[in-house]
Amino acid sequence: MKFKRQRSQEVGVDLTPLIDVVFLLLIFFMVSTTFTRESHLTVELPEAKGQKNETEVRQIDVVINAQGQYYVNDKPLINSKLETLQRAIREVAGDDTTLPFVITADAKTAHEYVVRAMDVAGRLGFSKLSITTEQAGAER
Repeated sequence: MKFKRQRSQEVGVDLTPLIDVVFLLLIFFMVSTTFTRESHLTVELPEAKGQKNETEVRQIDVVINAQGQYYVNDKPLINSKLETLQRAIREVAGDDTTLPFVITADAKTAHEYVVRAMDVAGRLGFSKLSITTEQAGAER
């Protein structure tokens, strides 16, 4: 009896299901990944229809121009030394360290002069320190 020889089939791996699984995993990880978003908090301030308080508020105003010259309550100082600034502020404030201490510096003023004014305020015991700025986009 003569039997026909069976041909052996080629042994191989079908890659189509493997590619489908990898593609689905890729999609899953892309969708489930969290991306960092920078969020900006926008705040709308309420408006008030009132009149300005016309009472005189006593405060210490230190103005620093671009060259580093100090003015304490609109009076120029003879030099920019720490001791001179300290003496002028003590003369204006006396022993009242509860007064608001406002520093107004030119945008081109060296950082050193602003820090010096802040240092004097701290040494003399002022706790209500503020620095004036100009609103962005404001007309000059």
